Amino acid sequence: MDIVVLGAGAWGTALAIAAARLPGEPHRVTLWARDGAQVAAMRAARENTRYLPGVALPLGLLLAGDDASWPPDALSRADLVIVATPMAALRGMLERLASHPAPVAWLCKGFEAPLGEGAAAGLLGHEVQAAVAPMLKAGVLSGPSFALEVARGQPTALVAASAHASVREALVTAFHGPSLRVYANEDAVGVEVGGAVKNVLAIATGLCDGLSLGLNARAALITRGLAEMTRLGLALGARAETFMGLSGLGDLVLTATGDLSRNRKVGQLLAQGLSLSQAVDSLGHVAEGVYSARTVVQRARLLGVDMPISEGVVALLDGRLAPAQAVAALMGRDPKDEA
Repeated sequence: MDIVVLGAGAWGTALAIAAARLPGEPHRVTLWARDGAQVAAMRAARENTRYLPGVALPLGLLLAGDDASWPPDALSRADLVIVATPMAALRGMLERLASHPAPVAWLCKGFEAPLGEGAAAGLLGHEVQAAVAPMLKAGVLSGPSFALEVARGQPTALVAASAHASVREALVTAFHGPSLRVYANEDAVGVEVGGAVKNVLAIATGLCDGLSLGLNARAALITRGLAEMTRLGLALGARAETFMGLSGLGDLVLTATGDLSRNRKVGQLLAQGLSLSQAVDSLGHVAEGVYSARTVVQRARLLGVDMPISEGVVALLDGRLAPAQAVAALMGRDPKDEA
């Protein structure tokens, strides 16, 4: 199978490594980066020193790029194309791939920022694809996964979600192996909502941990956050059972509690008194929850969905509430039935 991964950040690199080292008949995997200097550095070191230092690239993994040489030669023979860009770059990449005959899947999690003045709200990945590349057979690969653990070959389970069986089958064939299990799911909407909202909720749990509020508080945030995620997903047409699976509860628990979670780290740093810009700059990587939180809340408001934890995160990120005030606002809400 010929696989092209577009984007050599941590997650794109990790999945390219995973596909290239599967046992049996090897895949032909090409990792493309828009930065020619990064490609040259990876070729010289045989590792992605910026995003995954210390993890060797398999000898069979091909490297290509830069943005001036688009389209990569490997695209012409690709059986599967993986878009491993941040959400902000997904639209442009799908426009480039609009007529591509092979299945396409993206890895980014979140909502696209609203486009221009007057735009009501941003879009999920499948909505962006429907707008700019409606003829693509496309989907999303998501689930509870830190790139470093996947790159190291530690056990991980993901979800391949698409309305097209051929896309789901291609993703399973490309990545399913001894250390990486891939489960198919038709509910791309639910999988994408889970991936977007869990990043916002992880900022809240990071805040909770940074303020040393205790494990009881963290458990409450995760549980009520799952309820928020599910309400928004159902309003957007997702299936309730998706949120009890890997891309819902699984991804939320990992991102809300794991020490490798960048979104949780943002909450911890804000609790320590850093400004948002200081917190983001210290990461060196993208924390999607910072950029998608406002759009999550915008979509929820348009749909009449109550998401108090997400609202609190946005108020915190906008500087309207200090960390302790954000917690006090949540704890001071009127009592109500759990359901």
